[in-house]
Amino acid sequence: MIVELGHMALVIALVVSVFQTIIPLYGTACQQPRLISFACPAAIVQFTALVLSFGSLINAFVASDFSVANVVDNSSSLKPMLYKVAGVWGNHEGSMLLWVLILSFFGASVAIFGANLPEILRARVIAIQGLIGASFLTFIIFTSNPFVRMIPAPIDGRGLNPLLQDIGLALHPPILYLGYVGLSTTFSFAVAALLEGRVSRSWARWVRPWILAAWVALTAGITLGSIWSYYELGWGGWWFWDPVENASFMPWLVATALLHSVIVLEKRNALKRWTVLLALVAFAFSLLGTFLVRSGVLTSVHSFAVDSQRGIFMLVLLSVTIVGSLFLYAWRAPAIESSEIFFFISREGALITNNLFMITGATTVLIGTIYPLFLESISGEKISVGPPFFESTFVPLMVPLILAVGVGPFLTWKRDNLVIVVKNVFFATVCLFMVFVFLWGVPIGAMFGLALAVWLMLSVLTEWAHRVRLFRVSLFSSLSRALVLPRSAYGMSIAHFGLAVFIFGAVGNNFYSTEVVRYASPGEKIKIAGHTLTFQSVNAGKGVNYDSYVGKFVMENGQVIESERRFFPIEGQQTTEVGLCIRPLGDIYTVLGEAVARNKWTIRIYYNAFVVWIWIGSFLMSLGGLLSFLDSRLRIRLQGSCAIIR
Repeated sequence: MIVELGHMALVIALVVSVFQTIIPLYGTACQQPRLISFACPAAIVQFTALVLSFGSLINAFVASDFSVANVVDNSSSLKPMLYKVAGVWGNHEGSMLLWVLILSFFGASVAIFGANLPEILRARVIAIQGLIGASFLTFIIFTSNPFVRMIPAPIDGRGLNPLLQDIGLALHPPILYLGYVGLSTTFSFAVAALLEGRVSRSWARWVRPWILAAWVALTAGITLGSIWSYYELGWGGWWFWDPVENASFMPWLVATALLHSVIVLEKRNALKRWTVLLALVAFAFSLLGTFLVRSGVLTSVHSFAVDSQRGIFMLVLLSVTIVGSLFLYAWRAPAIESSEIFFFISREGALITNNLFMITGATTVLIGTIYPLFLESISGEKISVGPPFFESTFVPLMVPLILAVGVGPFLTWKRDNLVIVVKNVFFATVCLFMVFVFLWGVPIGAMFGLALAVWLMLSVLTEWAHRVRLFRVSLFSSLSRALVLPRSAYGMSIAHFGLAVFIFGAVGNNFYSTEVVRYASPGEKIKIAGHTLTFQSVNAGKGVNYDSYVGKFVMENGQVIESERRFFPIEGQQTTEVGLCIRPLGDIYTVLGEAVARNKWTIRIYYNAFVVWIWIGSFLMSLGGLLSFLDSRLRIRLQGSCAIIR
């Protein structure tokens, strides 16, 4: 009965989303207040219906209702409760339901928290959200229904992919989807602005919190996914330029460009058309990522769907969204005028430089991701585009971007003096050359990358010191200034400092990591990066729903590291649980491979230099974005806004 209730709620959500689209748009066209006011309650009803539907699916998984085909395919009675719940979105059907639930959440959030918006703008934004929701709900109900019954019901289910039975996969998809789907709100704001034919500084301030929310979630989601891949897949790295990793990275790059572009629009009333275009493109990349993961064109642990009909449906949806939004942009963008003039040596110039290199980087990643798929589709030839391509094309593009990030906050709006700017970064630049001297003799890439990271750190700290006038006024006065700095200022500094920490960790990891692969028997010693590990023993173990072999390694200081090989009898699959000793300068990472002879095992040991700083830097970026999001100055009232956006 609960399953049927969930299915019915899904259908109700589709019907409501259709009315949520048509009635407010018609009302705004005819200037009918009663029809315009329909948008907010419709968005809330749609969200409520999808909460009920998603809750029904969770109940089916928790209760192990094996009359539901989705539960049979992705759960079992032996699975721990956490992974029963996580199994709801560990599959195509459930993850798509989560997708539209989050979509409706953002629509309802605009309805509830958008009281500062003009009614017509809010109605149009909610209507576009409803249109996106109607498209995906149609897709779910007719091709990916999570409530399909299986008659007769089996005694037990087939279980969930063991790689997905991890706390990281309980957190990673929902947070990543908040970022993916959050970009739909910025898309809806952009479409609403195009329908109006006007974009203003007020519009930029209204849309900026939604961009920040999506960017923070996307950053945190990508970071969690990278951490999960690092310790769960056992391949020894944190990023492989996998097409599905790229599918989340591309919208992050465009969203970062959008976040900086909207600041120019808010502060200087410039880059109007460009900002709207970025909002459209960011969501297009988000849809592209959804298509890649769920269309069956990729084979990956991240991928869900293998049904070509689903892929065709999503390709049509992707094409209609991109072509339709770009057609609307071409039609309405000429009516959007930007009157502000500025020079290249200015804060606007630095932010435009940021945009250009971010978009070029996203395009580079797109080409490297899509070209192999395109070539295979037309010729049948399979090629691999991996880290060497991206490291030789994408990484160099980031160097001028990092320089712009370090210099930009020192610049004034409209026009600045280059000599003054050089003086502001003089200390950081001197330290950069000192790092060069200190690291002389190491690989040129490591020397340059680490020096650039240190330069960016010092530039960020110097800019903060300028803000509080450190060493120019009394310490008490500087402290007083620091206490009254807006959250967005701290958010910018922390995010940029986090980027510098990330670069430091990524460069160090790339140049100073080593690995050892060998056959070993218990009692043998293995040396790596100045450490000596003793392969002590291998013992049998047993978990709730798996059997295992546990390999024990002992470091020279007596610390024990355990690595497992697990066998899941229900799923018929094996996984590797790595052993980790996390240290500031580098992790010791052990992997117990297969037995190759009596009492002899394949052993892989990695020394992953500076990898912890990659995670710290990423979370600092998320924290910086969150602080900016919480800045109350981003909230403005409706007073006077109707004269700007009618």
